[in-house]
Amino acid sequence: MRERNVGKCLLFLLCLNVVSSVVIAAAPPTCPADTGSDCGSDSGEWEGEFFPGIPKIEYEGPSSKNPLSFKWYNAEEEILGEKMKDWMRFSVAFWHTFRGTGADPFGAPTKTWPWEDGTNSLAMAKRRLRANFEFLEKLGVERWCFHDRDIAPEGKTLEETNANLDEVVALAKELQGDKIHLLWGTAQLFLQPRYMHGAATSSELGVYAYAAAQVKKAMEVTHYLGGENYVFWGGREGYQSLLNTDMERELNHMARFMEAAVAYKKKIGFNGTLLIEPKPQEPTKHQYDWDAATSANFLRKYGLIGEFKLNIECNHATLAGHSCHHELETARINGLLGNIDANSGDPQIGWDTDQFLMDVAEATLVMQTVIKNGGLAPGGFNFDAKLRRESTDVEDLFIAHIAGMDTLARGLRNAAKLIEDGSLSDLVRKRYQSFDSELGAAIESGKADFELLEKKALEWGEPKVPSGKQELAEMIFQSAL
Repeated sequence: MRERNVGKCLLFLLCLNVVSSVVIAAAPPTCPADTGSDCGSDSGEWEGEFFPGIPKIEYEGPSSKNPLSFKWYNAEEEILGEKMKDWMRFSVAFWHTFRGTGADPFGAPTKTWPWEDGTNSLAMAKRRLRANFEFLEKLGVERWCFHDRDIAPEGKTLEETNANLDEVVALAKELQGDKIHLLWGTAQLFLQPRYMHGAATSSELGVYAYAAAQVKKAMEVTHYLGGENYVFWGGREGYQSLLNTDMERELNHMARFMEAAVAYKKKIGFNGTLLIEPKPQEPTKHQYDWDAATSANFLRKYGLIGEFKLNIECNHATLAGHSCHHELETARINGLLGNIDANSGDPQIGWDTDQFLMDVAEATLVMQTVIKNGGLAPGGFNFDAKLRRESTDVEDLFIAHIAGMDTLARGLRNAAKLIEDGSLSDLVRKRYQSFDSELGAAIESGKADFELLEKKALEWGEPKVPSGKQELAEMIFQSAL
């Protein structure tokens, strides 16, 4: 820490629990956001600055050593004819960023932010919401996402719960203004014990009805906030064993639930996209929405293919035994790529670690698909990612998001280089060049039958199979990183 301004900075840095050797040059705080601060307004609501030691994050270029700056993400810079911010459409996930505690399946919570008072009251919910919007402004991100139960506390009755949500959403509408947008909202249908058997797949009719009421309300508030999408999370929609499960009946119930959601979307005039998020092993081993292919098949079987798209999470791809690139391409080819949850997981760990995406090679493959897809709008990249359990400083929230944004920005730049160079796409084209023939065209248009193909096989004899040039493809790809 520099010697200058120590007297002014020490107090609010302690309040923020920031222990860092990084120098942050900023104006003195108006009022630190710890629960002991006297920052109340006449209405009793806390007013002040949540991140007084954090400046507005700016682009400083790859040579910068400042951790609170972008090295690769330059929002207004154009890549392949579009601004970087329009390719990315970044969003902050409220639940991980402002409700994450650092707990994992084997350890207790490790962090409590300075503005938390230990309650789940309405007043605390509003304080968190204000912290969220200050975070968005300083990070330079124009979108956010939420679960209903994460932004507002559950009451003793459904009526009280809905009233709580209405009160918090009214504040969110005010804080959004014209600059901030809701990428998507969703209902949290898995944590509460009533959903232990699932929600749309619950064996209890009362739970099914309660889940429908919760989704109805969540869709209403998403619409009210101008949400661009609404997401259906799989949660506990799966089974461990068929011994006590009617799989066919549960799938039918889930389809009817989705049909009702489509009908209600149209009734209230919500123009956003409905999204399904594949969620393998969360928490059952047989999830009905295991991966992109399983989810696409479900939509086709029940006549919902034109009503939904997919929200692909990279960590879920890992849990399903796929790469994120594979899942994105599967969704894209089926015309179902709607949104990306930008995170990653450890392939050696069998649970959802929700790490920030830091692998530049993976980010490059991700951005190749996004470019092929023509972008993600009205979807985007949502940082469904959380700090590591041992990262406990408030500034770590910024550092993690900056690193994730920079990683995807590098991926975009690399993908653009590969496209402009053309060597990789030319290699792929040459691999399939035998189909650039009269017979190949007949096959691809569905006009070549087995008799014709047999005739050609007899005429040509044993085919010659050339090299696939896999190592050359990897060499070209790595040269762009």
